[in-house]
Amino acid sequence: MKVVAAFDSFKGSLSSREAGEAVAEGVRAAVPDAEVVVVGVADGGEGLVDALLVGGGHETFVDAVDPFGRPLRTGYAVLDDGTAVVEAARTIGLDLVGAVDATVPYRASSSGLGLQVAAALASGAPRVLVGLGGSATTDGGTGLLAALGARLELVPEGSAGAGNLLPHVVAVHDLPDLSRVEVLTDVTSPLLGPTGAARMFGPQKGADPTQVEALEAHLTRWAPLLAAASGQQVSAVVGTPGSGAAGGLGAALLACGATLVPGFARVAELVGLDDALVGADLVLTGEGSFDAQSALGKGPVGVADLARARGVPVVVLAGRVEHPLGAVGERVDAAFGVHPVPRTPLEAMDPIVTAAALRATASQVVRLVRRTHGLADAR
Repeated sequence: MKVVAAFDSFKGSLSSREAGEAVAEGVRAAVPDAEVVVVGVADGGEGLVDALLVGGGHETFVDAVDPFGRPLRTGYAVLDDGTAVVEAARTIGLDLVGAVDATVPYRASSSGLGLQVAAALASGAPRVLVGLGGSATTDGGTGLLAALGARLELVPEGSAGAGNLLPHVVAVHDLPDLSRVEVLTDVTSPLLGPTGAARMFGPQKGADPTQVEALEAHLTRWAPLLAAASGQQVSAVVGTPGSGAAGGLGAALLACGATLVPGFARVAELVGLDDALVGADLVLTGEGSFDAQSALGKGPVGVADLARARGVPVVVLAGRVEHPLGAVGERVDAAFGVHPVPRTPLEAMDPIVTAAALRATASQVVRLVRRTHGLADAR
C-alpha cells in the first residue's frame, strides 16, 4: 500500500514537514509495511520555507526588521540547487504585529522583506523565490523598494520616520533589477478594485472603512508612478493577477522585472508532487482549517485536484473542518477533523496535541481504506 502524505502547515502549530511526519507515523502504525511518501505543500504563504526544505537544502539567517521596523533575526531557505526561498510571513507577517487594529495599516512597512530579498540576491543565488502570503502590509511595496535601493521622492512630512511610505511618495527612481526573482502568490487579486489589495484585504489587516478607501486612493496614485519608473503600461501594474498580493507587493516586484506565478502550482513542481502520486493508493492532505476558502488556491485542494486526476482517493485531515463545505467538498473523497473532542483554540493549536491527533486519525483512515478497498500491506 502506497500512501502520499502532502500537508500544508497547521498555522501556529505544525510545519508542513511536522504534519506529514506525524501522519506517516500514524499510517505505519496501522500498516507497518506501507510505503509512505511525505511531500511538503504550501501556497506561497506561511510555511513555504518549511515545505520546500522537506526535500533537502538548508536554512540561512539574516538580520532584518519586522513590520514596525523592530530588529528581527530571520531565515530563508537555500535549496540543493542554490535557489533561495524567502517567505514574507517570516518577516512582515500579520502574526508579528500583535493586536490587529486601525493603528496597523499606516505603521506596517514591507522594508524587512526587502532586506531579506537583498541578502538572498547578494548571496549569489541563481534564483530567488519570494512567497507573499500572510503579510501585515498595505504599502504598495514602497518599503521593500527602498530597502532594495530604489530612490523614493517623498512629500516633506513623509521624509522621516518608519512605517507605510505609500501616502507620501510622489515619484520613484532607480528600480532594482529583480529578474532573478520569482514571486509565489496565494491569491490572484489585482492591485485595485473590490478584490484588490486595500478593499479585499485591508480589513483583515486592521483597516477601518475610511482607511480602506484612503489606501485604495494611495494605491491608485502609486500605480502610474510604478509604471513610469518601470516603463510598463499602467494596466500591467494594476491588472496582472497577483499584483494586489501582500498589500501591493506583487505590483512592486512585477515592476522590477520579477515573475508572478501561482504559489501552489510552483511548489508542487519543485517538490515533485506529481511524480510522488504515481502508483499511490491513497493521498492524505490537509491544513489547520479546511473550509470554503480552501478552494481559493490553497494547498490541500490543489493536492486533491492532482490526485483525483490520477484516480487516487483523497482524504483531508484538518484541525478544523467547516460544514457545509460547498463546492470544495466535491473535490475530495472525505474530510475529517482530527480532534476527537471539543478543545479550546489554545489546546487545539498545541503541537503535541495536534501531532497526536493527526497520527491517530491517519491510522483510523488507513485501516478503513485498506479494509474497504482490499489493499495489500506492501507493494
